[in-house]
Amino acid sequence: MTPNLTRRNFLKESLAATAVGTLALNARAEDAAKNSEPAKTPAAFPTGKIGDLQISRILLGGNLLTHFTHSRDLKYVYSLTAHYNTEAKILETLAIAEANGINTLSMHNPPEPMAILKKYRKQGGKIQWIICPTAPVEGDMKTYTEQVKELVDCGCEAIYLWGVRSDPLAAGGKMDLIAKAVEIAKEHGVPSGVGCHDLNVVAQCEKSKIPADFYIKTFHHHHYPSGPKPEQLVAAHAENPGYWCKDPQGTIDLMKTVTKPWLAFKIMAAGAIPPKDALPYAFNNGADHCLVGMFDFEIAEDAALARAAIANVKRERPWRS
Repeated sequence: MTPNLTRRNFLKESLAATAVGTLALNARAEDAAKNSEPAKTPAAFPTGKIGDLQISRILLGGNLLTHFTHSRDLKYVYSLTAHYNTEAKILETLAIAEANGINTLSMHNPPEPMAILKKYRKQGGKIQWIICPTAPVEGDMKTYTEQVKELVDCGCEAIYLWGVRSDPLAAGGKMDLIAKAVEIAKEHGVPSGVGCHDLNVVAQCEKSKIPADFYIKTFHHHHYPSGPKPEQLVAAHAENPGYWCKDPQGTIDLMKTVTKPWLAFKIMAAGAIPPKDALPYAFNNGADHCLVGMFDFEIAEDAALARAAIANVKRERPWRS
C-alpha cells in the first residue's frame, strides 16, 4: 500500500464508491419508471374478440412479471428474473408491449405485481388485464368472490379460473364449483373463462355446458431436447422433465370441436421452444390467441414473428375470436 492509502482509508473509499454506484443505479431505475409511459400510437396488431373485449392475438404472459419462471431444476433463474424484472423494468416492459401493439396481458394476482399494474394505469397505461384469482374455490366461494370484486373494481377486463384450481376440480368431478367460479365473474360484468393444464377440464366443461366465454389451455409440442419421453407423460404437467401440455394432438383434436375462443399458453414450454417455431405451431393448430412470456428485449422480435405467423397461417379450426 502507498503511504497515503491505509487499509482503513481503502475500505472507506471502497464503501463510498459502492454507495455512489448504488445511488446511480437507483436513479437510473427511477428515470426508467418515469419514462415508461406507453407509446401514444401503438403499432397495429391483429386482434380478436372475447365478448366485447378486443384483444391482440398475442398477449404478454405473466410469469416473467411475477418471477415464476418454470425453470425446471435451474433454481437460480427465479432469483435472476426477480433481480432483472424490477418495478422499473416491469413498467418499461409494459410500455414496450403497448408500443408493439400488444394490448392485453394475463397473469395471476400476487400483490406486488398487481400494485405495479395499478401504478402503470395511473401513469396512463392502457394495456388490458385478464387475471385469474388465486383464492380457493370451495364452499360458499366467499374469498373467491371478494377477489373477483377487487379485481374488477381495479379495472380488470376479464377473469378466468386458475388452472391450479380447475385441474383438480375437474379430476374430482366438482364441475359445480367450476360453474360457480365462471358465474361469479359473469355476475361482476366481465368475460369469464376457464384456465387449465389438463385437457380433461375443457372436455368436462363442454360436456357439462359450463357457460365459459373462453378457455386458457396449455399447448406445445414435445420436440425439444429436454422434452418428455412417452413413459414420462404421467401427470397433466410436470416441472422436470418440463412439460405443460401432456397431449398436444389430443388438444388439437378436442379444440377443433370447441366454438369458444382458445387462448394458448406455455406455447414455448417455458423457454424450451423458440418463438419462431412455437408461434406458427400454435396458430396453425387452432389457437386464437397466445400468451407469450417475454422480457423487454424480446418483445419487438416476438411481435414480428407473431405477425408473420398470423399472416401465413394455415389452420383447419376457424378463428373463434
